[in-house]
Amino acid sequence: MTPIRNVKYFYRLSLALALLLISTERIYSQRVMENLSRGLIAVNQGEGKVYIGWRLFGTDQEDISFNLYRSSAAKAPIKINKEPILVSTNYVDETVDTKQQNDYFIKPVLNGAEGVASKSFTLPANSAVQQYLSIPLQTPLGYSPNDASTADLDGDGDYEIVLHQTGKGADNSFKGFTDPPIFQAYKMDGTLLWSINLGKNIREGAHYTQFMVYDLDGDGKAEFACKTADGTVDAKGKVIGDSTKDYRNKDGKILDGPEYFTIFSGQTGEILATTDYIPSRYPTAGWGGHGGNGGTDNNGNRVDRFTACIAYLDGKLPSVVMCRGYYGRSVLAAWDWRDGKLTSRWVFDSKNADNPFSGQGYHTVSVADVDQDGKDEIIYGSMVVDDNGKGLFSTGLRHGDALHVTDLDPSKPGLEVFGVHEIEERTKGAGVALYNAKTGEIYWKGSMDQDVGRGVADDIDPENPGAEMWWSGSNGLFNMKGTRIGENPSSTNFLIWWDGDLSRELLNGNYIDKYKKGRIFTAEGCVSNNGTKSNPVLSADLFGDWREEVIFRTQDNKELRIFTTTIPTEHRLYTLMHDPQYRLSVAWQNVGYNQPPHTSFLLGTGMQKAPKPNIILTHK
Repeated sequence: MTPIRNVKYFYRLSLALALLLISTERIYSQRVMENLSRGLIAVNQGEGKVYIGWRLFGTDQEDISFNLYRSSAAKAPIKINKEPILVSTNYVDETVDTKQQNDYFIKPVLNGAEGVASKSFTLPANSAVQQYLSIPLQTPLGYSPNDASTADLDGDGDYEIVLHQTGKGADNSFKGFTDPPIFQAYKMDGTLLWSINLGKNIREGAHYTQFMVYDLDGDGKAEFACKTADGTVDAKGKVIGDSTKDYRNKDGKILDGPEYFTIFSGQTGEILATTDYIPSRYPTAGWGGHGGNGGTDNNGNRVDRFTACIAYLDGKLPSVVMCRGYYGRSVLAAWDWRDGKLTSRWVFDSKNADNPFSGQGYHTVSVADVDQDGKDEIIYGSMVVDDNGKGLFSTGLRHGDALHVTDLDPSKPGLEVFGVHEIEERTKGAGVALYNAKTGEIYWKGSMDQDVGRGVADDIDPENPGAEMWWSGSNGLFNMKGTRIGENPSSTNFLIWWDGDLSRELLNGNYIDKYKKGRIFTAEGCVSNNGTKSNPVLSADLFGDWREEVIFRTQDNKELRIFTTTIPTEHRLYTLMHDPQYRLSVAWQNVGYNQPPHTSFLLGTGMQKAPKPNIILTHK
């Protein structure tokens, strides 16, 4: 090779390598996620036993282990475990005197050396034998606690709760005046951080009032985002627009007046930015009638059907996606909150009934990286919108109520989507279906030409590889091939990882059942939300190990109770909140007809090792 050619060869090689590195960085950029504390929790089990659980981070080294310490009666802390704890991130202390105050903390161990101690958890003297934390509420007169979300609002590494307090509400399809939606933020000890009143020009209802809580700019403190209107009042008393305006018509519907989108500080509840809501409601009669649930209206029904979600559209920082319409025209508007500025990223608009992306939306939404490029897509029921705001595909399966997205079938690569569909007299098709989340290929259909209102898919039966699915009218439990493999589960609603194995349990109302075994937990004195939907205030991995907590309201509406498992497990997984898809599932859980969160990988009996999340944590 001549010297000139040699130079050209190495130049081209260097250029190719540089482009490859740029491409790799672009595709596999790390997502910025919450820098959490260890989330230590201690629960008095009675008979001198205390259950302790804590978080493994998604960024922890594989060989990390832990030492557990207890201090009491002003004595020096003592190490409880004999050898560093490596098998799990929980422990049962059987040498404790619960008549006195006990403080627990852990230290990570790497290469034989201890690291910095975690925050401690105090178990008061003579603490009650109960497996919940209590959050006393300041519930407004005539209101009741409803859906909630969670995030680190103040940057201390611990989660706070943002609670939707609901007064009189009304479904969009009915006439009637409603009370203004109120949102409150609480610390886990019951401290009320702020209260926001959305005002009379925001209607109260499951389809109407959607809210997102997430750290949108990666500064370690979450924001609160929702649709607002004239008369919305933030926690500092600042009013949006003209508080004297009342746009409600004689039926209590709001078909005129300005609509806004507002970002609030999660720490203080004050307004950070407000802009016009995208899209506007006009034409108010242009939102219905395609592919099921046909027809249209001009009475504030289909025009005011909203959903919302959070998605990492650039692979690094999250965006808010506010969505309007699903029976016909569907519009998704993505927003970025960066450096104190709110900007529009893109708008997806199916526009009319001739568009195959019209009429495919659900009463819920999901978010996942379906094509594994490091960026999220929005699974809008029977269609998927790509991270760039372009339609990826539409299955044409139409509108539905319940949606589940995760790796359901270990024999197939990637993620699957299971959903149920509403069927009307003039429409025909699948009542339930399973499809490929990346391509839209439909793997299986069932309950043909039947209207199906509820359905669930996840691993609840350890005797069957992968997940199972069941739905209202299914008359049994089915595998991913559509083969009946067992009797109907006791409920068709929510799910929770609660006991010591890897299969999931059934969460419904205020109780938890295990498939084939029956009732394993009841939250006494508590009630569920949203009538026959019977969902909790929130279910999520809030603290302790990777198993999930569940929040219920008490019967008198004066308290939230956060229940946690006290069942030891030998399975060690990082906190589910460091799996981006699961974390985003918790963010959209409150939307429309609440659905349980799912991971980006198959979490169940016989699972492969959970993949390491490609994330970095915010700086405190």
